[in-house]
Formats: sequence, C-alpha cells, structure tokens
Amino acid sequence: MNQKNTKIEIISESAEQTWEIARFIGGKLRKGDVLALSGELGSGKTCFTGGLGRGLGVSEKYQITSPTFTLINEYPARCKLYHFDVYRLNGYSEFEDLGYEEYFCGDGIVVIEWAEKIVQILPADTFFISFEYLDENRRRIIIKGQKNRLKELAIDTKMEVS
Repeated sequence: MNQKNTKIEIISESAEQTWEIARFIGGKLRKGDVLALSGELGSGKTCFTGGLGRGLGVSEKYQITSPTFTLINEYPARCKLYHFDVYRLNGYSEFEDLGYEEYFCGDGIVVIEWAEKIVQILPADTFFISFEYLDENRRRIIIKGQKNRLKELAIDTKMEVS
C-alpha cells in the first residue's frame, strides 16, 4: 500500500495526552526509525518529542527541549535519540552539510521538527507526523507511514490504521 495512504489519526485533548501518546510510540520504535514532524509553532512537536524520549528510556535527568539554535540534541536511551530542529535552515542543502546520512543510517532514532524543509532527502520509510490546532488544548495528530509499522504502533491503543 502507498505510504501516503496509510495513516493513524488521533485527536489529543491536551499536551499531557500528546506526551503520553508519544511515550507509548517511543516504546515501540526501532533503531534506524526516522520521524518527520510538521505543524505550526506551538502545535505540539517538542512536547511529542519529549514523550518519545521518555518512551525510549531517556532519563528524567535530561530535559528534552527543541534544539532550535543548536540544530541537534542527542539523548542517551535504549537507542540514542537524535532530535533535530531545522526551522532556521533555508532548505535541504544546508541539512546535507551537517552529514545527516550518518544519523539516518545509524543505530539511533531520528526526530526532525520542521521536516517539511528537507522532505526531499528523507528515507522512504520515514514516519510523517503532522500536528494541527483544533483549539487551545486539542490537536489533530496524523501519523503516516508503512502499514505494517503503523499497525505495530497502534497495538494496545484506540488508534486505528486506515
């Protein structure tokens, strides 16, 4: 099935729920997974990444924050979490200068905020996660990816793969 036609859609009622959903997903991710996050400022991308990190086993002693000015934060976990924020980049050529292939082909999990800026160079099996404001607290989260992997992420939740 076409990756773009395979998705999970979730309505999160709060930042806490977004964090918990991501924590659950983080527990199911595998080495080499790439997550491309997109959405307006304040829509939940960094909150989601914080939950993913805890699900991967990032210690509470690490505060998971957006690396807007450093471009990348690395966190130790069961497999390393590489958290990119490419908001300040003008396009994928600037990302190429960072040696991104090393991260995409490594033993960690890669999360990229503002990934729409570098979509041309993302791996084919990337999870695309978009965040949309519904109101002050609620967000629509749409996760697109390969059907078999999305089913793994949806196990034991109310998430449905369509």
